[in-house]
Amino acid sequence: MNLKRRGFFGAAAGLAALGCAGTQEKEAAAEKEAAVKPFEFDEATIGELRAAMQSGRCTARYITGKYLTRIEEIDRQGPKINSVIELNPEAEQIAEALDAERKAGRLRGPLHGVPVLIKDNIGTADKMSTSAGSLALDGSTPAQDSGVAAKLRQAGAVILGKTNLSEWANFRSSQSTSGWSGRGGLTLNPYALDRNACGSSSGSGAAAAASLCAVAVGTETDGSIIGPSSVNCLVGLKPTVGLVSRSGIIPISHTQDTAGPMTRTVADLALLLGAIAGPDPRDPATSGSQGKALTDYTQFLDPGGLKGARIGVPRKFCGFSDALDKIFNGLLEEMKRQGAEIIDPAEMPEGKDGGSEYLGMLYEFKADLNLYLEALGPGAPVHSIKEIIEFNESHRELEMPYFGQDIMVKAEAKGPLTTPEYLENREKVLRGAREQGIDKLMDELKLDAILAPSGGPPSSPAAAAGYPNLNVPAGFIFGLPFGISFFGRAWSEPVLIRIAYAFEQATKVRKPPRFLPTADLSV
Repeated sequence: MNLKRRGFFGAAAGLAALGCAGTQEKEAAAEKEAAVKPFEFDEATIGELRAAMQSGRCTARYITGKYLTRIEEIDRQGPKINSVIELNPEAEQIAEALDAERKAGRLRGPLHGVPVLIKDNIGTADKMSTSAGSLALDGSTPAQDSGVAAKLRQAGAVILGKTNLSEWANFRSSQSTSGWSGRGGLTLNPYALDRNACGSSSGSGAAAAASLCAVAVGTETDGSIIGPSSVNCLVGLKPTVGLVSRSGIIPISHTQDTAGPMTRTVADLALLLGAIAGPDPRDPATSGSQGKALTDYTQFLDPGGLKGARIGVPRKFCGFSDALDKIFNGLLEEMKRQGAEIIDPAEMPEGKDGGSEYLGMLYEFKADLNLYLEALGPGAPVHSIKEIIEFNESHRELEMPYFGQDIMVKAEAKGPLTTPEYLENREKVLRGAREQGIDKLMDELKLDAILAPSGGPPSSPAAAAGYPNLNVPAGFIFGLPFGISFFGRAWSEPVLIRIAYAFEQATKVRKPPRFLPTADLSV
């Protein structure tokens, strides 16, 4: 079975709109939305929060307290979407210190005092665990912040806490349920509580959608930012591998892993990306971002950004849902009205032997995870993937009540990264996805971007290549959101942001969640 990680949250882009893996259809129409208290900062943007603090109307401490109350009311209680795995006990203290800095005239940037949630595989050297959702790492704290956490702190963001995720970023079992972890349980979709929030950045997606934070950070190897962003009506970016540091993030694949922003608007995505992008000596891959990473991506927020843009549409990524295709085709017409040149079809080249993305992940997961665990030192709860497997077996009732760990077992059986099978396969995957795939198509048709419905197979080309992919809300089916993805060459984030912003401004699709008990299948 050529199992790919993005397959865990839906076998096809069209089906992703109806709720990801692990859900069941219900005949009854949705009941009215859950009773949720009004929230002062519902759907608030970074710019709006910044203006409130600059005017003196609100302090960072006040805003932080309001978000913490919101988490208690609808994440821990009420609809109980279960997206936050752990709160930062120092959040309010950090906010007070940032207020003092503001009062003294020291501003760190546009994120100064802005509450952020980050995924529980992103390391923080504080009073929170970094566990990837696994009980095997419950209580584990690295000696220093991850590159992403360090940049967020430098930018003045208030890290409210960690978000739940598909355990081990959905690389434990071929039968897993997206959004479930042994430590955090199951995250629910705030648009319909009996639908899946997708994975593996499930908590970041659900929390940002429900305004439990201003913005969130997720991670992706293949689909784990794009999928949850799509089904939670968010703007989400899987950046070029190397644009954002992976140091201190619990890994799967050093070839494909990256952290990225998950926000409610393209403008907020541009601000958050500027805060976390850039070189980090602890992550050699980021050396390629020298001269390419920017601190200000808001300069590309052009409402006329679709004018003259050449966008290719690979039709092989459509056809999974008649309802989705109808909306998608209507959006293509809207983009044409905005001045875009739509090249349809623009099929991705089919390499004779592109290798196996999954095979490469197995090798890299074992090697990279073992290195991460070794770096935690002798006091770490576990020291190797072998010990994790043993821990899971000895705690089956807590860690494996619903599915096993066949992927971990397969990874443990792999040899070192010097194995010829791995080296040959990885070279084929990269060549097939890059030179013979995305680059070839874009060169031949002179494209600025490639467009497809988000999730499932469309996520894979950019993921395998290590190239950027940007999801934007595109519509609703049965009241459930779905998105479209603009992806392209390495380091083309400015182009994708320009196109995505123009699309967002022309369509205004984003709607806040209603916390329905079930999807409304009558519409």
